[in-house]
Amino acid sequence: MTSATTTATTAATPAAAPKGLLASLNQPKKVKEFSKKELVDMFRGLGSMLRAQINTADALKYYCHGLPNKAMVDALMRVREDINAGINVHEAFRRTGRFSETIIGLIQAGSDAGQLHYAFKSLAERLKSELFFQKQLKKATITPGVIIAVLTGAFIVSQVKIVPQVEEMLNGVNAKPDGMTAISFKVSHFTQAVWPVFVIAVIAIAVTIFRSAKVRNLILGFTMSRWRLLRLLIMSLRQMTFISTIKLLHSNGINLAKSIRVSANSVRNTPFYAELREAADKYENSGVPLSTAFAKYTSVDAQVTHMLAIGEKSASLDNQLEMLCEMYEEDSQNHMNAFSAAISFLVLIIAVGLIAAVFVGTFLPIFLMGPKMMQGAT
Repeated sequence: MTSATTTATTAATPAAAPKGLLASLNQPKKVKEFSKKELVDMFRGLGSMLRAQINTADALKYYCHGLPNKAMVDALMRVREDINAGINVHEAFRRTGRFSETIIGLIQAGSDAGQLHYAFKSLAERLKSELFFQKQLKKATITPGVIIAVLTGAFIVSQVKIVPQVEEMLNGVNAKPDGMTAISFKVSHFTQAVWPVFVIAVIAIAVTIFRSAKVRNLILGFTMSRWRLLRLLIMSLRQMTFISTIKLLHSNGINLAKSIRVSANSVRNTPFYAELREAADKYENSGVPLSTAFAKYTSVDAQVTHMLAIGEKSASLDNQLEMLCEMYEEDSQNHMNAFSAAISFLVLIIAVGLIAAVFVGTFLPIFLMGPKMMQGAT
């Protein structure tokens, strides 16, 4: 009996394993969202066709015709099929998994208000603005980082490969290093001992920062607390992002509480996300004014709450939100220019320091020890 049971178990195990493997392989993979550049072009094209009185399904079909991005063609054709089947526009876009919740919320706002063309146009403008500032940030950070990495690599190579050859030449003629030459050789010895650990640590830190949002937020929060210009830049960008989203939603007839909740998705993984959702709940359930909810439960600038209070009292909330958007866009551009200038100056100082270190470590010992080397050879 035991033998039969063992045989049955052994026979069932190989059959169960393939099932588990197949189940893991059949799990749906996470779909990647489209890039902002592609979305800007798409919403521009769809918005222009809707303004020309072309219905949404036909606009999707016409836009897909000749489109080189096959993934986008497949997604938009699925959206078109769902719309023809009677599914709401925003739900059809959501079912593709290719669009963020913020975009879905704006499409829903335009659809509910009967102004889908305006929603598409606003999305294109908003994404274009985000893309512009994203490029500015990358230009201000990635290029200097590459320059510093290349110069650091040159310094390590000079200390590990070139300086030991100079030291060996001096030892060959029995010339004893002194002064700056001795210090240079000690720096070379230290670099040779620690450079593998240093490189591995830098790679590990870079991978951790790239893969972990918590680590990025922790480092960014610490840097913002120490560098006022960076804090002003990041706060301006974040506030511009969610205020412009609130404006788009509210101007399309979506109530404020829902507008704030949807706008929170545009600043997900930041402290503003939880703060905005809490402010929306307090505004909707406790009956407190919007400006009071923002003042108590969020960390927005005092100017935001002040202008929101003016908008509530004068029934001009849309105008105040538009003014806030324009103000923070200008502030973000000014802070971005100042940040780029500061980073360029900092990179220049580091580059000069690294080049000087390479020169001092490599060539200075030869210049200083040249006479001794000639005497030793004689």
